[in-house]
Amino acid sequence: MPAFAPPGEFTTRPTLEGTFGMVASTHWLASSTAQSVLERGGNAFDAAVAGAFVLHVVEPHLNGPGGDMTGLFATAEEPGRPVVLMGQGAAPAAATPEHYRAEGLDLVPGAGALAAAVPAAVDAWLLLLQEHGTWEVADVLEYAIGYAEDGHPVLPRVCQQIAAVAELFTAHWPTSAARWMPAGRVPRPGELITDPGYVRVLRELIAAGEAVGQDVPDPRVARVAAARTEWRTGRVADEAAEFAATVHRHSDGADHAGVITAADFAGASASFEEATTFTFRGYTIAKTGPWGQGPVLLQTLAILEGLPDDHLDPSTELGAHTVLEALKLAYADRDTYYGDAVDVDLSVLLSEEYAAERRALIGQRASLEFRPGHLAGATGAAPPLRTAAEQAARSDRDPVSAGGGEPSVPAARGAAGPAQEAPAEQSSAVTGDPGADADGIVRGDTCHLDVVDRWGNMISATPSGGWLQSSPTIPGLGFCLGTRLQMTWLDEHSPSALTPGRRPRTTLTPTLVLQDGAPVLALGSPGGDQQDQWQLLLILRLLVGGWTPQAAIDAPALHSTAIAGSFWPRTWEPGGAVVEDRLGEEVISGLERRGHRVTRAGDWALGRLSCVVRDPATGVLRAAANPRGAQGYAVGR
Repeated sequence: MPAFAPPGEFTTRPTLEGTFGMVASTHWLASSTAQSVLERGGNAFDAAVAGAFVLHVVEPHLNGPGGDMTGLFATAEEPGRPVVLMGQGAAPAAATPEHYRAEGLDLVPGAGALAAAVPAAVDAWLLLLQEHGTWEVADVLEYAIGYAEDGHPVLPRVCQQIAAVAELFTAHWPTSAARWMPAGRVPRPGELITDPGYVRVLRELIAAGEAVGQDVPDPRVARVAAARTEWRTGRVADEAAEFAATVHRHSDGADHAGVITAADFAGASASFEEATTFTFRGYTIAKTGPWGQGPVLLQTLAILEGLPDDHLDPSTELGAHTVLEALKLAYADRDTYYGDAVDVDLSVLLSEEYAAERRALIGQRASLEFRPGHLAGATGAAPPLRTAAEQAARSDRDPVSAGGGEPSVPAARGAAGPAQEAPAEQSSAVTGDPGADADGIVRGDTCHLDVVDRWGNMISATPSGGWLQSSPTIPGLGFCLGTRLQMTWLDEHSPSALTPGRRPRTTLTPTLVLQDGAPVLALGSPGGDQQDQWQLLLILRLLVGGWTPQAAIDAPALHSTAIAGSFWPRTWEPGGAVVEDRLGEEVISGLERRGHRVTRAGDWALGRLSCVVRDPATGVLRAAANPRGAQGYAVGR
């Protein structure tokens, strides 16, 4: 008998196979754009950049130019070296805990310019194009300009998101109302919408490079570099800083001014970093460093590595319980030790000895405790642990509806099928897209994009932030600033404390997998604190269970909510677990008997995974994408 249960015959769509190029993303227009670049001779990095700028336009409820991104890639020239594309901006110079507490805050707001880190996504994509792409800025931006200038059919979920915050827009954020409700109403699904402000920004990036002469060593690279300089020091920086300084409503229900300045923009720059890696079942798993949550997946795999395969099948009671308990242990370390410029020793954190200590804590019943490990010499601080009810009782203001990030606890139980539209009141629960949760908070979410080309270049990237409900729209730019600083604490002793010049501990966490010194799998998902949890399920089903990519993505998902939430209002649920009903009554009842406090989310509710695969021996490429919500697509040939 196999250690993993077989996936069954049903999959929502086939795993794509070919040899030319493969793309998977959270929107079909981004996937098709990236594939078009491959067809026109571009490489995987050209394709990813073009697709990413399209995502700014067609998924404005999930990301924007004012947000952030992280990526992991490997080149055909250095296939064994996974590299992090770091597009997470830092806190502005004036973003100090003292200032925020003086504003009457005990948490960084989930919406409003006080929550804005310096936008770094655009600079990161241009850095990738500059160093590893082959196309001109004008060529990769052509697709996004077309959709922003000529219009694109607006998604139902964008309309749902605008409707959820329409009162906020009209009462407090008039520039957002003018941008998203130009006729005084919420747009209708399928209606063509445009973004002339962003068109102007993109054309200015192109124009910045037109003055570059042919006498420089590499004119194309110089033109991309000029576009990066324009983004960081030109009109975008000036107008964004000036507008953010105006007083406006934040998610705590009070009015504040932002602190970001043009100097913060000018001093920020995306970068490349070495990946953090761990070997699991003969595969090298690559993630970000502990300035992001990436190592939490590696820690979980280290705990699971010492267990037999039959303990790792998330489709069984034993496997689901084991996975949930291992995740809680890894996330407790994340919340206690991770942060930018921390002193945590990853060689200890991922060591066999430490993993064995943590593994020994997994019992037959669900733990209701917060249990970080002890790391000698590391500075750690446990976060405040408040349930949703406790946090609500602390507020003496009426918070606005906007704020918070990727949904964790579904608002309503639903069973929408994989290719059906979820009802509006179930959007956050059923699809993983933004929507109003049970607490009334309208949350943002994230995009994802994976590309592999015929030469062996591969990238996994997760753009996010700058959602349309993040903060008021900047009139001359057509977009708003992001809210990633809500992932910091106002406790100076925390390793993820709000600190000028330091990055918030982002949840953006793409994954690259290598075997025998070559990239074989790029994957990721939206979902905030759930991103690594859902990716873990995919990795286990692919690498241990031997399932096909599409079957592994289609399979029932689950995640823990017994972790300190990264998004405002930053709550946790001891013993909480959210599952798709398709996991089966026997498994779900077994989890409840073990003490898990289970929320049943519906049949097709959790995870928006996608992936691309390459077999180095044959050159065969594969791709698969999430069917939930009928939006993600894989394309290729």
